[in-house]
Amino acid sequence: MKLLAGLVASAALFGGSQFLHDGDGQGLAREIATSSTYTLTANGDEAACAVRRGAEVADGLSRLTVSQNCRDLMPGIERVKFWREQADGSVAFSENGVDPIVTFGVADGDGYESYAPANPLLALAASGR
Repeated sequence: MKLLAGLVASAALFGGSQFLHDGDGQGLAREIATSSTYTLTANGDEAACAVRRGAEVADGLSRLTVSQNCRDLMPGIERVKFWREQADGSVAFSENGVDPIVTFGVADGDGYESYAPANPLLALAASGR
């Protein structure tokens, strides 16, 4: 009887988590991606700049506007023009829509953290909806 109760509880937890995450584990990433204004910070708030996600131009690819002062966080990032959302929930910023300059994964909380390149560590947090 205890085994049956354990199986029922496990199934309920699994089903609930699938429901909350739209069945594919990317519910949080989709919720974060609905914002269009972000604050990009480097190395624990030492510096910050504004990033704005614009209109979608293709499936998963949107226009991107990055403030000129973002170059203080990572030289070259001011050239990015596109936001590409990957199937795994990660986000890549690129100049041409294909080759990433910086790639972010969903962070433990609200926003994203860069993982490529590894330095500097950048955080991207929604600042408006």
